[in-house]
Amino acid sequence: MIYLTQLIYIKEGEEAAFFEFENVVIPLMWKYNGQLLFRLRPTNSTFVDNSIEPPFEIHLVAFENEEGLAGYQQDETRKSYLHLKEQSVRSVVLIKGSAV
Repeated sequence: MIYLTQLIYIKEGEEAAFFEFENVVIPLMWKYNGQLLFRLRPTNSTFVDNSIEPPFEIHLVAFENEEGLAGYQQDETRKSYLHLKEQSVRSVVLIKGSAV
C-alpha cells in the first residue's frame, strides 16, 4: 500500500474551482484501487504548534500499488480537469510513504 499525504495551499478566491476539481477527481481513485482516507480542512485552533503556513486542506490518500497511482495520474477524465487545479492551487507539499 502506498500512502500520499498532501498539504494543499489554494489561491485566494479560487475555492469554487478547487472544489469542482476535487468533486470530479476524487471518485476516480476507486478505478485504480485508490481511496481518499481523509480530507481535513484545519483551522487555526486545531494546530498545537506549527512552523509553516497552515494548508487549506490536508488529504491522506492510499493506492494498493504504484501501477494504480500511475493509472490515476494518467486518467483522461482527471487530465481534462487539471486546468481547474492549475487555476486554484498555489502549491502542494506531497509526502509519500508506506505503512510500517
